[in-house]
Amino acid sequence: MSAAATQALPPLRSRILCTVEFEVAGGLIAIGSSPFGDQRLGYVTGGRFYGERLNGTVLPGGGNWSRSGRLGDAAAVGTFDARAVWQTAGGALIYVTYGGRSVIPDDVRAAFADPSAPPVDPARYYLRIAPVFETADPALAWLNGVLAIGVGERTDFGVRHVVHEVL
Repeated sequence: MSAAATQALPPLRSRILCTVEFEVAGGLIAIGSSPFGDQRLGYVTGGRFYGERLNGTVLPGGGNWSRSGRLGDAAAVGTFDARAVWQTAGGALIYVTYGGRSVIPDDVRAAFADPSAPPVDPARYYLRIAPVFETADPALAWLNGVLAIGVGERTDFGVRHVVHEVL
């Protein structure tokens, strides 16, 4: 692609779509290490999402099948393969899938494993998702065309993502 064609493309912009809080009350199920990495499942037991255009609850039953490995000598790297169903305050159902990446330095990972450790500043680790949405509700049909990016943090109940709609 030429420099002129690249300059003609609009800049990437976003706006906040919502914040979502996934509860993972059952903890993580360690499936174990295979030739493809260390696999585990975080079962979603509930949660909520809120924003100017979307509000409701995360239904129990979804999950995140994550895989991790090493990124250099001092950090773990992970991938996500997650699915969940959200229900709006008006009763509409939204099927949400996302992939993503995490980079967790070893000292942060140790703090996560210590229940007596204070919360870790999310600026010290990388947690990003790319959700897509599917709904049959006519009032939310616009969601079927949205690609989003989420910036996440670990919480005492699971994980919280601030989700940005890519414009």
